[in-house]
Amino acid sequence: MSRTVEFSIFRYKPGHMEPARFESFHLEVDEGTAVLDALERIRLTRDGSLMYRHSCHHSSCGTCACIINGEERLACTTRVLSLGTDRVKLEPLGGFEGIGDLAVRMEAFYHDIEPEWSCLKPLQPLAKAQAEPGPQLLRFEECIECGCCVAACPAKQSHPDFMGPAALAAVHNEILKKKSAADALLRIAAGERGERWCERALACSRVCPTGVYPARHIAELRRKLKKPIV
Repeated sequence: MSRTVEFSIFRYKPGHMEPARFESFHLEVDEGTAVLDALERIRLTRDGSLMYRHSCHHSSCGTCACIINGEERLACTTRVLSLGTDRVKLEPLGGFEGIGDLAVRMEAFYHDIEPEWSCLKPLQPLAKAQAEPGPQLLRFEECIECGCCVAACPAKQSHPDFMGPAALAAVHNEILKKKSAADALLRIAAGERGERWCERALACSRVCPTGVYPARHIAELRRKLKKPIV
């Protein structure tokens, strides 16, 4: 079964496409069409200037995250017809600096995550990268670094300096792996930018596509912080 669906896409390129606006494209989709498939078709057949982030196409890299009909999701695993609507609205993740259209800069996501933490592991390099010298790339063990939890967090939106759910989940994971560093890590969580800002909205866990459940980690940090830190 196929159906024609309208894709209303946020368009904005600083210095080139201003002010920001929504542009609509109509595509015929079927039950197997993911939102990312639709974006690829629009870029290849309608507008080659459309910007969005993508890589793996199977929910391993997290790069295609965006706001789909008001909710933070991965475009590669969201089936268009599963949304149950003839109009799909696509916006960039909130709380991140925009590059253009649906693409955002992710540097802020890593601001409070230390590269030496054991919850990070070396990234398997691509064949081309193996032949070129450069810094060792790292990624989380479970979190796919999509940024959905940060974008969905109401506390992060109202208090931009808040560490946010991903960083606090990483802190708790590191405590579980390195008991000897627990007190130092708890001081980070208890800091001015730490767990105190969490509003217990649970939005971070609801939108997490890989079941990391950041809210659970923050709750565990709160429980640990009730005990004196040496």
